[in-house]
Amino acid sequence: MHILLVDDNAMQREMICSWLTSGGHTFDASATQTAFLERLTQTRGDLLLIDWSLPDGSGAEILQWVRGNMGWDIPAMVLTANEDEETVVEALRAGADDYVAKKVKPKELNARIAAVTRRVTPVALTVTRLDVYEADTVQQRLSVNQEAIALTQKEFDLATYLLQNPDKLLSRDHLLNAIWGLNTDVDTRTVDTHISRLRKKLMLDGTHGWRLAPIYGYGYRLQRADA
Repeated sequence: MHILLVDDNAMQREMICSWLTSGGHTFDASATQTAFLERLTQTRGDLLLIDWSLPDGSGAEILQWVRGNMGWDIPAMVLTANEDEETVVEALRAGADDYVAKKVKPKELNARIAAVTRRVTPVALTVTRLDVYEADTVQQRLSVNQEAIALTQKEFDLATYLLQNPDKLLSRDHLLNAIWGLNTDVDTRTVDTHISRLRKKLMLDGTHGWRLAPIYGYGYRLQRADA
């Protein structure tokens, strides 16, 4: 797994990174909230490991941003020096999937990461349905009202991803990383081009109850036409 870590304590950050490596994980480590949020716009991690107290913000602020911009698919764990009930409850309510006391040991940390991943990772769906829309990843077929629509591979991948994430605000960078990968040579204009094609091919203009809406300066959201 690729884990994104933020912790302002250099010694602790280095120690946790060595533990993650011993657990077979890769990582990106940041020391501040600002650097971490910037990294999140560039890299799609498999799990977030967030220090609850930071010099320029808090774990709660980061979780609010993550859940509002990236949704609930990516698991997040909080590192906290306080194990009091109030802090733990606040972290879980803010959107954390689990918390880890900073006195945690390496084997326990990696075991908790594995447990959270099993708990929050959904079973892969072969067929995704959203009202009249249906995407079958086995047959690589997308249909509207049971009528197959001719799509390129990337159009199909993007359309399926959108159907799996209705009503979620998705940035251009997020879509680019999710569909084309982190090491792609294309830029976000490619996302715009594919979105425009899908809007026409799938009639995502409200005709069938769903609209692929642009969010100015950010990205897109597949939402109900009457939203």
